[in-house]
Order: sequence, then structure tokens, then C-alpha cells
Amino acid sequence: METSDTRGTRERLIDSTRELLWERGYVGTSPKAIQERAAAGQGSMYHHFHGKPDLALAAIGRSAEELRARAEAGFSGPGTVTERITGYLRREREVLKGCPVGRLTQDPDVMADPELRRPVEETFAWLTGRLAALLAEGRASGEFGGGLDPAATATALVAVVQGGYVLARASGSAEVFGRAVDGALGLLAAHSR
Repeated sequence: METSDTRGTRERLIDSTRELLWERGYVGTSPKAIQERAAAGQGSMYHHFHGKPDLALAAIGRSAEELRARAEAGFSGPGTVTERITGYLRREREVLKGCPVGRLTQDPDVMADPELRRPVEETFAWLTGRLAALLAEGRASGEFGGGLDPAATATALVAVVQGGYVLARASGSAEVFGRAVDGALGLLAAHSR
């Protein structure tokens, strides 16, 4: 039976791995660094996880779950489709750190491992599909004209967010992300009725 202390250690290990993956990538995330950040011993780490890949999978899965939950909270909230998408695009983010899931696509070790890559792929497929469903809802209700392609527009919106992170990091300015969002919303407004 898992006690609250061992559950706390497990959660600290996952959280520490998430942070380190975001900051350093897979190769730069050593078991020793995870243990130090989590204030957990090697025995605790291997009590809860079979090794670094197992712990990384739990951490990536948690990041993916949180991204989906946060996005869904806005997508299923009140307002027009445009208002809900605007809320998603403009929500507070640590832009200069990049997306905790999107950054993993630049990590060759994560992308080379089908198990580690799967939650990344699934998250972006879900996000694109969810946006496409919202846009189709807006088109069906007359909020958008019939010329709007929900699938293509959803893919473009996901690309704007991920590309916005990249451009903001490259320039060292979160304002670049905001301009990318403004541009995407301007293109979406062109389809509004």
C-alpha cells in the first residue's frame, strides 16, 4: 500500500523530471539531477519507476494531460467559438520557456523512442482535432462562413502557437508570440460573419 509520503516522493520525482525535461531535454536530464531536485534517493526513484525512460514517460504524460486539461477548460467554457479560441490563444504562458510538450519535438531522444513520442503525438492530434471541432461548430452555427476549412485552420492555429514559442525564444521577447496570436486572430476574423 502506498503511503502519502511515498506518493509525495513519486509526485516530486515526476514534477522534477517534467521541469528538467523542459529545461534540459532528455539527455540533459540525468537520474542524479532528478533525485537532487526531487530530494529523493536513488532507492526511492527505482522503487517507483523502472528507470529514467519510465519516469520520463510519466513526466511527459503528465505534461500532456495538463496541457489538454487547461485547453479543454477554455474550449468548453462559455462564449462564442471565437471567444473561446481567443481565450486559448491569449491565455497566460511562460512563452520564453517554450511549450513543455512542444519542446519535446526538438529532442531527438524523445522523438526516436516510440513510447516517449506517443504522448506528444497524441496531444497535438487531440489539440488539432478539438480546435477543428470548435471551428466546425462555429461554421455550422453561422459564426464563420462556409469557406472556412476547420481542419486546415485548426492545424494553422496549433502551428501559430508552437511557432510563436520558437520565434519568441529566438528573439528573447514574448511580444513576438503576441503578434503571432494577433495575426492568427486576424485571419480567423476574416472568416467571421
